[in-house]
Amino acid sequence: MTSGVDTSVTFCGLTLQNPVIAASGTFGYGIEFEKVIELDRLGGLVVKGLSREPMAGNPEPRLFETASGMLNSVGLQNIGVRAFVAEKLPALQRFHTAVFANVFGYQVEDYVEVVRVLEDAPGLAGYELNVSCPNTKRGGMQFAADPALLAEVVAAAKQAARRRPLIVKLSPNVGDIALMARAAEGAGADAVSLVNTFVGLAIDARRRRPRLGAGFGGLSGPAIKPIALRMVCQAARAVRIPVIGLGGIATGEDIAEFLLAGATAVQVGTATFWDPQSPLRIAREFERFCAEQHIARARDLIGGLEMENRT
Repeated sequence: MTSGVDTSVTFCGLTLQNPVIAASGTFGYGIEFEKVIELDRLGGLVVKGLSREPMAGNPEPRLFETASGMLNSVGLQNIGVRAFVAEKLPALQRFHTAVFANVFGYQVEDYVEVVRVLEDAPGLAGYELNVSCPNTKRGGMQFAADPALLAEVVAAAKQAARRRPLIVKLSPNVGDIALMARAAEGAGADAVSLVNTFVGLAIDARRRRPRLGAGFGGLSGPAIKPIALRMVCQAARAVRIPVIGLGGIATGEDIAEFLLAGATAVQVGTATFWDPQSPLRIAREFERFCAEQHIARARDLIGGLEMENRT
């Protein structure tokens, strides 16, 4: 680094050149961005959610811009895990950036099968388990809202994920994020990432209808950052495994805040929609911030928040 700052971070046996990972659902399968951004200069990227079979996603409209964020209801549209392995993953292998596969399912068996297929494929650094979707065999309950169900799916996926680390992406739509983080850790998670989007609703008052085709959507962007920071801080203090923070990150200083709260790395999502080069811009801003603050190593920031009241 010309600045003299060591921006690298290490977690789950992986070393990232900087703590910035492009988040799932906002960066396609990664390969679509190769002409827009230098993928090799990112810490990593997470591909969009992969399911057992292809999914068409939710009805349009799927996106709505709010005053300080975005509502989305894409519905995890994807080509399916087997098509990803055959058509997308080979092209990603020429890059040195860590590639993580986001894994999605409706029931435990779905998660296990997606991981099983990915285990046989080269070129992945790890898996991110998306556990915020309904479990149809449990009467519509969500894995992410019940610590017992969360532990069940994490344990099953971990048993299938023998070659690579398993990151569990937690939902913020719970009463006790520390409890859910501990449940994931206890079931074998190698790391947790948080937060996913908050359930929200936008209404067209003139038409008296929701702004999104599916009604409710997930709120992301700068509006959720203070809540995301609080939850990352609580989760990091509740577990011994690494925490990846996300939620409204748009500047290099935002990265510093999440690391101080206890995150080891961060993910940039919504900012990519208005600036596809934002993950790399934010990484450069973070390096400048560290240089200006005379911080020689980015990892020295991790968990450095000073608080009198730690509740």
